[in-house]
Amino acid sequence: MANRLTQIATRTGDDGTTGLGDNTRVRKDSLRVQAMGDVDELNSHIGLLLCEPLPESVRELLVEVQHQLFNLGGELSIPGFELLKPEAVLALDQALAEHNAALPRLAEFILPAGSRAASQAHVCRTVARRAERTVVALEQLESLKDTPRQYLNRLSDLLFVLARVLNRMDGGDDVYWKSQRLARGSE
Repeated sequence: MANRLTQIATRTGDDGTTGLGDNTRVRKDSLRVQAMGDVDELNSHIGLLLCEPLPESVRELLVEVQHQLFNLGGELSIPGFELLKPEAVLALDQALAEHNAALPRLAEFILPAGSRAASQAHVCRTVARRAERTVVALEQLESLKDTPRQYLNRLSDLLFVLARVLNRMDGGDDVYWKSQRLARGSE
């Protein structure tokens, strides 16, 4: 593989713009750059989650997700280009079905809490939702493929399910919301 990064501090962004993969320059506050940043932040949070003790199948899944998020970031950085394939969404669907099947049905809302790994999975989930919202906003201005939006939507669902899986890893459980309204209804 060729050495792509020869210089990190180029100073070309000092004027408030950044270069895209097609050599065009855009403002750093553009929705495209925001979407790229949200995806990068999500990938970084998943990297932090990978520092936790995890079942090997979850670890392998998250490493693959990191690669796909890098593809998504690359696709966002090159307008009109496709790097994230629909098969990546199908892989998330399969993982979602597999991990969800092992969990009890939810009867109540749960809090984004529990074990450290589960809590970090919830942080990843919320960042994935933000990235999805930014991609949806970008779609209002520019033409994008459906796969980036679908991938982020499915990934946030998967991260919710993985948080539940991780809370059960050492015999734990979900942390249920104690709704004042529901509590009053049972009096």
